[in-house]
Amino acid sequence: MSRSYRVGVIPGDGTGPEVIAEGLKVLAAIMHGFDVETVPYLIGGDHYLRTGETLPESVLADLREVDAIYLGAIGHPDVPPGVLERGILLRIRFELDQYVNIRPVRACPGMSLPVARVAPEDVDMVFVRENSEGLYAGAGGFARRGTGDEVATQESINTRRGVDRCLRYAFALAREAGRRGHVTLAHKTNVLTYAGDLWARAFAEMAVSYPDVSTDYVHVDAACVYLVEDPSRFDVVVTDNMFGDILTDLGAALQGGMGVAAGANLNPTGVSMFEPIGGTAPDHVGRGTINPLAAIGALELMLRNLGERDAADRVEAGVSFAVSKMHSMRAAEMGFSTSEVGDLVVEGATR
Repeated sequence: MSRSYRVGVIPGDGTGPEVIAEGLKVLAAIMHGFDVETVPYLIGGDHYLRTGETLPESVLADLREVDAIYLGAIGHPDVPPGVLERGILLRIRFELDQYVNIRPVRACPGMSLPVARVAPEDVDMVFVRENSEGLYAGAGGFARRGTGDEVATQESINTRRGVDRCLRYAFALAREAGRRGHVTLAHKTNVLTYAGDLWARAFAEMAVSYPDVSTDYVHVDAACVYLVEDPSRFDVVVTDNMFGDILTDLGAALQGGMGVAAGANLNPTGVSMFEPIGGTAPDHVGRGTINPLAAIGALELMLRNLGERDAADRVEAGVSFAVSKMHSMRAAEMGFSTSEVGDLVVEGATR
């Protein structure tokens, strides 16, 4: 009997619908032995400007019942910063308890990288970012706002439960096939003496339960240096929400750019969400110049999470094939249109 999945699709804003269309094209080409019903949800900037709603309760209720969420991009130049991000993206993450953010950083063979001394085979790591706490928890506020004595506070919330479950995921991931059995904690324990101490103690105690996994600690600023100078030292990197946001974008640049950066917001026992990382890219809307590989990479992550490993492997092979033909990973410099890149992935995935 064919396996069936129900996937909520949020094309979103800007170039989001364009890259999601290419991902769905690839999905249709490699679907063998299983079926996917896609359910579109047209929320985002345009919906907000029409209705004043960010994430309707009815949509959130529906998203609780799907097998996965496939997201294009959220953000609109006519909507103030933070309204859509907090009202849609962060709300989905928090309401569905998607407490782990996964960002693979891997360079395909033959890919031109921005650091001359780094070879593609040196770039193969996964960031495990705590996804529901830290500075993103929204704790803080203003005093005397708009005056010369204004005070703004933003608190980083770190709970032992939240830290432990993120660390546990990272250690288990390091044991999986294809990984090297090593976990690095990136933080700033020499300055953040409370949150850093909690993370360091929890990391050391978690390591006792995984004696086959080797460990290391680096300050987050040193991690930025190592990512450029010696990325091969990293296998699985675990860190908090804000540091993870920064490090993973540097990792994306290292692997060829935001056009190939995909991410997963995971609830290992619930509904997870998969997305490209590069944003809405409004300058490229409708021009056929945006790189869809990040959205297609998010599709691969979704398929792996659903247990469809053969299909995910085909998508991975298709992406590698497309990269081997493209001139660049940068938008408008690919040597192919958005749709043609999708066609290349289909060709490589179905060979």
